[in-house]
Amino acid sequence: MNRLLTISILCITVLSHCAHRRSPTPIDEDQPMSKQALVVVDLQNDFCPGGSLAVPEGDKIVPVVNDLIGKFSQAGLPIFATRDWHPGDHVSFKTQGGPWPPHCVQNTTGAQFHPDLRLPNNATIISKADSPERDAYSGFEGTDLAALLEQAGVDHIVICGLATDYCVKATALDGLKAGLGVTVVEDAIRGVEVQPGDSQKALDEMQAAGVLLVQYGAVNP
Repeated sequence: MNRLLTISILCITVLSHCAHRRSPTPIDEDQPMSKQALVVVDLQNDFCPGGSLAVPEGDKIVPVVNDLIGKFSQAGLPIFATRDWHPGDHVSFKTQGGPWPPHCVQNTTGAQFHPDLRLPNNATIISKADSPERDAYSGFEGTDLAALLEQAGVDHIVICGLATDYCVKATALDGLKAGLGVTVVEDAIRGVEVQPGDSQKALDEMQAAGVLLVQYGAVNP
């Protein structure tokens, strides 16, 4: 009798426990999925070997950038390409008291994208620093890049291009300020290195701010 009573109490306890367990949280099918975009920064002739402001081995990243473009195109995701688009009397030029030689002057060969860069026809071109009195390293500064990304529903950008220690860094940090997730592809960027170590300092600064640094193989849009 005692044994039957014990079994009955045990069964009641188990059933009571099961009845009070929380059901798993249902998946919200209406919750928006994360959407990425590729941002190719300033891969222009003047920033590649032979250009007026050449980044050492800047052209070496072109095949990797093309592979990234292929990945994003295949996934049907947006691709943006920023470019310096300076007037001839731009404030950043040494002739105007700035730090750099004339480069990426509007409608010149130096301002064109590298000839081997395979940008698709539907890529969005973002021109920056296109007025004489204002410089801009970041692809967000003085442009509609942030608005276009928002319109496209993008919440994470993947950045490649030139140069690590200037326009790549500035674009990545401004992307964070715009509330975006930001990934920088380390083997798809190169630095100017005005001072030795500038590129590593830029990488450290980006990572400390919250930028994800990855190699090309880790990018899966």
